[in-house]
Amino acid sequence: MNSSDKKNKVMGVLAYLGILVIISYLVAKDEAFVKFHIKQGLVLLVIEVVGWILAMTIWPLWIIFSIVKIILFVLIIIGIINVIHGQEKKLPLVGNYARYFNNI
Repeated sequence: MNSSDKKNKVMGVLAYLGILVIISYLVAKDEAFVKFHIKQGLVLLVIEVVGWILAMTIWPLWIIFSIVKIILFVLIIIGIINVIHGQEKKLPLVGNYARYFNNI
């Protein structure tokens, strides 16, 4: 594995770690492999932020948000595993929404 592949994998993993997606975007947005994972990471981040805002404003939603957080955690793990294996697989449930980030 050359250094470019290692860098792309590190940037791909960072794309799934919440706000750290910004680092991936700034460093490797021109790499197709990393861009694919940045888009999916952004979808997960948006879901997390929107869920957090809703849970903060509507208190009973905390229970639902807790379930959503567990699902998001599983999706993050799946995304990271895909990166480590060098795969560009859409995440279950949310992978299709990555197409809305076409300008990246």
